[in-house]
Amino acid sequence: MSAQSFSSQNDSTPIFVQNLTKRFGDFTAVDDVSFHVRSGEVFGWLGPNGAGKTTTIRMLLGLIKPTSGNAFVLGFNSATQTKLVHAHVGYMSQQFTLYNDLTAAQNIRFYGGVHGLSSDELRQRMVELIQMAGLEGRENALTSSLSGGWKQRLALGCAIVHHPKVLFLDEPTAGVDPISRRQFWELIYQMAKEGVTILVTTHYMDEAELCQRVGFINGGKLVALDSVSQLKLTQMRGQVLELNISEPEKAVRILKAAQHSNQIPFDEVALYGAQIHAVVLDAEEYKDAIQRLLIEENIRVNSIERIAPTLEDVFISSVRASASEN
Repeated sequence: MSAQSFSSQNDSTPIFVQNLTKRFGDFTAVDDVSFHVRSGEVFGWLGPNGAGKTTTIRMLLGLIKPTSGNAFVLGFNSATQTKLVHAHVGYMSQQFTLYNDLTAAQNIRFYGGVHGLSSDELRQRMVELIQMAGLEGRENALTSSLSGGWKQRLALGCAIVHHPKVLFLDEPTAGVDPISRRQFWELIYQMAKEGVTILVTTHYMDEAELCQRVGFINGGKLVALDSVSQLKLTQMRGQVLELNISEPEKAVRILKAAQHSNQIPFDEVALYGAQIHAVVLDAEEYKDAIQRLLIEENIRVNSIERIAPTLEDVFISSVRASASEN
């Protein structure tokens, strides 16, 4: 498919990935992946470390060439029309890319210059982005002196200084406090309402829940893709029991031992705060056996209830399923 033949779909499909593959020697980082992202959509791209998330983004940006397949951004072929892609997209990488020895205003001015903004355009954007980042009165503060939340919002401002139509965010809130993360996501959704298409990777499942659609990648392969609500309905192997008990850490050890001995065929046992989530094929069938096992070990059982799976439950289930098939 050529960029010209695809360009007519650009307004509704600003990101289009077709059988995308990237090999590094004998290692396949991205393996025959296909998906699309709609205009104004916030799309989550999730996977464990080394799954292929960043490699996918780097191919979409034209920073590395695919071994096979195609990646189109706004109708432009990322591999052959990289400069045109860069003119219309923003990118915020995992690594902090601002200059710590420049002020907030100087960083915005620098990135505005890189993207060819005129003096008048830059003056207007400076006001808008300083306000967006919550840095009024701190424009002349060295970036190194800013808190993590301010730095992240400033980095976002520099990434969108040229009004990009598509924005790639690679773990943008890593290491940022929960309040700053929430503020950052409010900015993301404001941009989406204005028509910006956003692809974001994150390790925070509460953030992934905010995405309109989510793709799970594991071992370079796309293992699931849908809205969060549909993924919970279709991708969960088994049923989730939530255990409210005394001594949860001790209980996890006991339940995992029962899993390994096949005494109780758990698909997963994990701590969720002060509770335990246990995934079994049939919640009603194994509920009593779990309770008896814990009581025999002198653990008080306050409640064992079947609950709807969280996105994290679904993610772990999908990744485990794909791993067992390989």
